[in-house]
Amino acid sequence: MSSTIAPTGLLIAGEWLQTSARMPVIDPATGSSIADISNASVADGIDAVTSAHDAFQSWGATPARVRAEILRKAFEIMSAELETCALLISLENGKARRDAMGEATYAAEFFRWFSEEASRIEGGFRYAPARDKTIITDHRPMGVAYMITPWNFPAAMATRKLAPALAAGCTAVLKPAGETPLTALWIGDVLQRAGVPAGVVNIITTSTSGAVSSAILADPRVATLSFTGSTYVGKMLLVQTAERVLPSSMELGGNAPFLVLEGADVDEAIAGAMIAKMRNGGAACTAANRFYIHESVTEEFTSKLEGAFAALKIGPASDHANDLGAMVSVKERDKIHELLEEAAGEGAVLSASSKAPTEGAFIAPYVVRGVEHGSVLTRNEIFGPVAPIVTFSDQADAVRMANDTEYGLISYVFAKDAGAGIKVARQMESGMVAINRGLASDPAAPFGGMKESGLGREGGFAGIHEFLETQYFAVDL
Repeated sequence: MSSTIAPTGLLIAGEWLQTSARMPVIDPATGSSIADISNASVADGIDAVTSAHDAFQSWGATPARVRAEILRKAFEIMSAELETCALLISLENGKARRDAMGEATYAAEFFRWFSEEASRIEGGFRYAPARDKTIITDHRPMGVAYMITPWNFPAAMATRKLAPALAAGCTAVLKPAGETPLTALWIGDVLQRAGVPAGVVNIITTSTSGAVSSAILADPRVATLSFTGSTYVGKMLLVQTAERVLPSSMELGGNAPFLVLEGADVDEAIAGAMIAKMRNGGAACTAANRFYIHESVTEEFTSKLEGAFAALKIGPASDHANDLGAMVSVKERDKIHELLEEAAGEGAVLSASSKAPTEGAFIAPYVVRGVEHGSVLTRNEIFGPVAPIVTFSDQADAVRMANDTEYGLISYVFAKDAGAGIKVARQMESGMVAINRGLASDPAAPFGGMKESGLGREGGFAGIHEFLETQYFAVDL
């Protein structure tokens, strides 16, 4: 069904190219194939780089206003076709329709935000302290940007990279995840309809990501890498980029703590937890992964969270009433079950609040009591609808446990008021902190982490600078 609303070829030099090698796209809710798409070889990947390189000089010289208007048109097309985008997301990713619609809307906003940023790239002009010269700073597009996106947000991760790159004047080669390529291919079609010139955006889908990516990153015509995915893969890519001193933006793994402090509004914290934990069924790098709850409210919070989980309807996105869809694959579902089994072996008490369908990659949400800090569920990014509860009595100890991880993407803090929350937020070793709310992501805000959660920022004023070089002119005036 999806092949009728999304291209199935490789987008190279403005053409949709069909390869003899094919790869299936699977609906995780049913296990059935929904499309048969092109499977790029290393040679195809290099052809995409050639296309992007050939288009760069012209696109980089295109007035910012023109680039902005094309991105604005892409926003308008995507906004008018959110239902189509959401359908594709649900079909290949498995997430519930409401969740998919939320992602589609969020993804479109990156086109709007960076259409506005394209013509607002600031330079600098000042005298040197010795007054012997004038210091002028300018910014120029880097060139060909290679982008690798994950399966959990197939639309938003693509637009969050493509929009700032195009706004900056870069050209792009995008490689979406093999599990969820259709949404990215559809976005490529949206950009073509918006007026992006041939070769500016190239999209390749492949089952041999390692070989294709290695060849692309070794190509001297590639100027920068933007990657979203696991820290494990990110580190391997950084080894490759180091050989060329290639600038790299990395949005990597997370292990987000969710703190409920003494005096916090428990109902407000539950509402926040349902957003922070259950977006995409917990398969998000920003998902609340570890719940540190003050002993004065532990029982109330835990019981209410179990009740909220029990109220969720689980099933395929084709039923719009469902709140929780499938995991992206049976393999990903089974990883979560393995973590739960290990947690039970450590003495944690598992509470499945409802029943999941037995067919497809579905899993019921779990609240896990009796969890100790340092146990398996607090050490690992769960990437599913599991909420481990750790009780604390001392706020300083909660902060210590929250920061006791190699990751630092986002933290959630629920306190009696914003002032108390900010005080704790300043102690969090994470690039983002949501205070008394379960959602922080916004196209207008800088998204990124500390420690092993990544390098650089996406979104906000900073996002476009990941695709710009700063150039300084020393001038006698």
